[in-house]
Amino acid sequence: MLDTLWLLSFSCPTLWAQMLISCAYKNLCQRALLSGNDVVLKCDHPMALWYFSSIHGEDPSLLNSMPYIRQLPGGSLQLTKPQPSQTGLSRCQGINDTLVVEYKIDFQDVTTLHVTHKNLNQKPLQNETLSLDGEVLVFTHWDPWQDCNRCGELGERKRLGYCYIEEPLENPMPCWLYLRDKKMQFSRMQPELQVEACHVPCNPFREIHQPYFIYYIDQPGKWTNNMWLTCPLASIYRPVNWHANDTPLTWESQLSGRDFTTFLDPSTGGRQLQVFQPAIYRCFVQQEFVAQFSPAANPEALEAQWRENEAQWQEARKAPRGRADSVLKGLKLVLLVGIVLALLGALLKFMHPSPGRKSKQVLMVK
Repeated sequence: MLDTLWLLSFSCPTLWAQMLISCAYKNLCQRALLSGNDVVLKCDHPMALWYFSSIHGEDPSLLNSMPYIRQLPGGSLQLTKPQPSQTGLSRCQGINDTLVVEYKIDFQDVTTLHVTHKNLNQKPLQNETLSLDGEVLVFTHWDPWQDCNRCGELGERKRLGYCYIEEPLENPMPCWLYLRDKKMQFSRMQPELQVEACHVPCNPFREIHQPYFIYYIDQPGKWTNNMWLTCPLASIYRPVNWHANDTPLTWESQLSGRDFTTFLDPSTGGRQLQVFQPAIYRCFVQQEFVAQFSPAANPEALEAQWRENEAQWQEARKAPRGRADSVLKGLKLVLLVGIVLALLGALLKFMHPSPGRKSKQVLMVK
């Protein structure tokens, strides 16, 4: 399944499965990101070697064989669910240990994420001063607002904020890159997620026609056990939107306490949805229909029906010659009608994307 998603992300360049971080050749780039959310560090060198040294100052270690780390064709490095312990310097080297690019990344703890909604008058964290060797300013450095997660109707957009520290007359730094190995517990040092309502027109030229997935979940018990659904290709770093039976699920309803039927996971930016009852759930990434989760009939039932019909057909071929032709004709007709009705039912019930948008390919997942 992961390989399928990876191939799909290459066929849909605007819908990478991970956040792509890039830096100019032979430069050092410093930034903050959120733990638990996949990223790719770009390095354009086919013979690249990656080394990592943490904020605690130990010698660099080779990264290529470490768990949850994968070097991609071309040299870039994929980090799956990076943890705060991976905060530090990642260095991409070429032949003869020549520097290609360096990244100094602060993976801030997503479990401490401070979530607010502007339309509910919820306030982000305020700037504060902290006394270390001298007074420093602790503040939130905000990424730009992401695109609206819907078009042509009311939607929501989000932005991410990271804890930064600034000394007088010095450039600000992500908190844990600044503190390094200082062990401090300060409640202000939290990343943030802020949401607000938005309304934008649809752009027909932006339509990309990427494939989408249909997941069949036919065991009734799964829907009553706090089930988690994961939207393929979604990320905390891009717009995500969920519908339940064509009703949009919003951060505003969740953060206001009005909706208890589902739970958008803040730590994934809504990539994961917890559900408590059966429904047809659809997810959209960057306003494009990506996946559907349904409790309805699944391909196994259709395959079982096909096997049963085929067995009857074989039995008919063994029947006495006088009635074989009529039996075969009847079975062929039943089989044809069953297949046509099944396909029409699936098409009508499951395969309709959001209004004004069309998707051309379907991947069925059991």
